[in-house]
Amino acid sequence: MKTLCESLAVILMKEFIRLFGGYKIDWKKIFFAGAIMTASCVMLQMFILNDPLDVWFLSLPVAIPSDKPLNSSLSLNKTSTEARVKRLQIISGAPIVSPNPPIDLNLSVPIMPVAALVPPRGKSRRRRKDSKVDNMSKVVPPPPPPRRTVPSRMQKFIWSLTPKEALVYAKKEVEHAPAVMEDDPDLYAPIFRNVSVFKRSYELMELILKVYIYRDGARPIFHQPHLRGIYASEGWFMKLMEENRQFVTRDPEKAHLFYLPYSMRQLGMALYVPNSHNMKPLSIFLRDYTNTIAAKYPFWNRTHGSDHFLVACHDWGPYTLTAHEELTKNTIKALCNADTSEGIFVAKKDVSLPETTIRTPRKPLRNVGGFRVSQRPLLAFFAGNMHGRVRPTLLKHWRDKHEDMKIYGPLPLRVSRKMSYIQHMKSSKFCICPMGYEVNSPRIIESIYYECVPVIIADNFPLPLSDVLDWSKFSVAVAEKDIPKLREILVAIPMRRYLTMQINVKMVQKHFLWNPRPIRYDLFHMILHSIWSSRLNQIQIPES
Repeated sequence: MKTLCESLAVILMKEFIRLFGGYKIDWKKIFFAGAIMTASCVMLQMFILNDPLDVWFLSLPVAIPSDKPLNSSLSLNKTSTEARVKRLQIISGAPIVSPNPPIDLNLSVPIMPVAALVPPRGKSRRRRKDSKVDNMSKVVPPPPPPRRTVPSRMQKFIWSLTPKEALVYAKKEVEHAPAVMEDDPDLYAPIFRNVSVFKRSYELMELILKVYIYRDGARPIFHQPHLRGIYASEGWFMKLMEENRQFVTRDPEKAHLFYLPYSMRQLGMALYVPNSHNMKPLSIFLRDYTNTIAAKYPFWNRTHGSDHFLVACHDWGPYTLTAHEELTKNTIKALCNADTSEGIFVAKKDVSLPETTIRTPRKPLRNVGGFRVSQRPLLAFFAGNMHGRVRPTLLKHWRDKHEDMKIYGPLPLRVSRKMSYIQHMKSSKFCICPMGYEVNSPRIIESIYYECVPVIIADNFPLPLSDVLDWSKFSVAVAEKDIPKLREILVAIPMRRYLTMQINVKMVQKHFLWNPRPIRYDLFHMILHSIWSSRLNQIQIPES
């Protein structure tokens, strides 16, 4: 067919030159005639040829399958046409590959149709821009990153131990913790007492610890966390502990610790009579609850409560335990009011709980961060209510004495209009944290949040998480009797030491943050580790 058209075109061209060689050429008529001739040839092919023209040009060579013998009556023309059509159907929906690939294709991978790569109308411009990448990523999703897992042999070994045997094993491991030779990106060694011991103990906690939570008790006192205000620590711990799946077990026989999930804040709101100054109903309630637990389950009487713990962040927390002797003396108490002078909080057994102010429970990390040292013109700042024995003394000696020391009672309105409480802390080199009615103060953790070096004025107060953190590296402790020397103490600190302390404040900050979803080494895990460490300290290793 192709030869026929070419011959016809040559004959017409020769005749055209012979007849019109000496005449003026009308190119418009010539192009029109050529277009008519081209269209005629195409129409002629469509009626004469078995296959469409595009199949002849685009199809690959046809290979007739050899798994069945050829039928003598089979038309080669028909077979080649079907093969070409089938090949074109494959080409239209799949990427072009070599006819003879060196390796076998993985046909199990789904092919995305072209229409699926077109973003639907009405979406944002940014969505359309990224849609190609997003859709292509759905074709072959990348494998998830490998999770950090414990070797199976070690896990089986731990599972084979009883809870007491596991604690003995953990204590031996901690006592012989290997030195950390390389810097851990998650742990800043200068702020720890012994980073090697802490790291090994923390790893063993992740590997071994199981906590059983008693389901007894009705809301709102039990199982209803209070997440706002200065007493929010107990609520956030309760919330995250009850939501946890790594450490919580439903089988009390596998538990190393038992959690009494009550809220001291909710207990006071439910049972305390305002202005009565009578906490006896609260103490009786906790006494009866403990007796119920001891009568219903065998676990309390097995250790007299020494493997049970509670978390209470309220000034009254220690005083509501006194109606039950074992609750007071034996349990591990995580308390904000950690005053060693009153005989209830026992250092190295109980846990000093950080007092954190949460203003927005949905955004507990709001406003975290501070200004650079060059943007901190104030030497020191304090503002707060005048209660307790320390704060009146502080104001007596330092209120309105120096321009770079802003010491107030409640922050005056005329001052807060120009600079808020938080802005004052972010603009100060040192933040004064005097005790109030009790030894703890939310300003300690607020200072860390706003990267201001805390100056702690509270005798008989073991600082939060001081079992693992070295507070001398990122804070200043001033004895109550030395309040008149406060400015002298602060000015005497060399700038190089202050810069180091301020860096350490930034590095320790992550260990005092409440994350809606807990992450390693955050405040939830640090409190739990201190409780775990206290339990290990109770374990006696057999001489054998």
